[in-house]
Amino acid sequence: MQSVYAKTIYTGLGVVKESYVNFEGNRIVSLTEKPEGEVLCKAEVATPAFIDPHSHIGMMRSGEPSYEEESNETFESLVTLADAIDSVYMDDKAFSESIEHGVLYSCVLPGSGNIIGGRAAVIRNFERTTDKAFVKHAGIKMALGYNPRSQRRWKGRRPTSRMGVLAILREELLNTIKALRLVEKGEKDIDELTPQQDVLARILRGEEVLRCHVHKEDDIASLLRLKSEFNLKVTVEHACDVHSVDVFEELKARGIPLVYGPIDAFPYKTELKHESWRNVKYLVEAEPLFALMSDHPVTLQRNLYLQLRFLLRFGFDKAKAISTITINSAKILGASDFLGSIEPGKRASIVLWSGDPFDLESKVIMAIGEGRVIYQE
Repeated sequence: MQSVYAKTIYTGLGVVKESYVNFEGNRIVSLTEKPEGEVLCKAEVATPAFIDPHSHIGMMRSGEPSYEEESNETFESLVTLADAIDSVYMDDKAFSESIEHGVLYSCVLPGSGNIIGGRAAVIRNFERTTDKAFVKHAGIKMALGYNPRSQRRWKGRRPTSRMGVLAILREELLNTIKALRLVEKGEKDIDELTPQQDVLARILRGEEVLRCHVHKEDDIASLLRLKSEFNLKVTVEHACDVHSVDVFEELKARGIPLVYGPIDAFPYKTELKHESWRNVKYLVEAEPLFALMSDHPVTLQRNLYLQLRFLLRFGFDKAKAISTITINSAKILGASDFLGSIEPGKRASIVLWSGDPFDLESKVIMAIGEGRVIYQE
């Protein structure tokens, strides 16, 4: 048994004062007033490991030329069989910088140049190779709006308008529905479905979540129509151009999770003309289930927790703010049964701080990844 102590523990679910977190192997056993094992560290503050729910870390790599990045595949507009984990290099030095700032897990997604870009993967930032880093898959990347219609020079059938994006997607979904009906009638063998149709069938059955890149309010409206039309499971990813409370309230009413941000990015295209950090006010007011993203390298993953300052400005307390990069991320990624909070039974992934993470002078003095000390100041 091993233990760490903190005067304040933001558990991801609330706050505990002056306690020891006791863990054995890779699992948290208890929170107690006295240690139940060897004390590894005493700190001012402890938090769960931060989880970045949307990034391209390891695919777009620090110190490498831009033409070597691997976030998008350009041979076709629907790339259902691509898997982000296959384009990650764990020697990206951004991983070590993220760990030093408390981010121990990433969800790596394909980019948004394709209508469907491939599968998203949750990974441990602290492993050397992708086979050890891989935790689970977390949905399939989809994109609406400007990005997929802008890649006209890429290969394959490419849309030039937002309605064209949806037309291509609808066609493939409807073709899959018709093929499945023929299978049900015995007029087609299940093995005659194409590999792409196999993936689309899982999407249509709700077995896969579509993680949809979408910024503007009208494009979110299109996504909601598509969801209703095909009974899809979706998350909204980004939504930075949403500049009223109504859309956030609708997402909450319909139980659609939101991965929001990145708040500190430059609004470099018309799709972001209403983007502002002040839009966070509407997000806080409606409060759907949401997590904050880095979209690394659009903003650096090591700075993920700095975005929490806007949540504090508009009314969240510190514990609730931290939940948006811990337990909320885990819930949206389907990992909340083992990650996202400091409580018995969860994996022992804990970050110890010299002071309150919301103070500029505070720093990580120890990071524990699933029971192992992976960083120490």
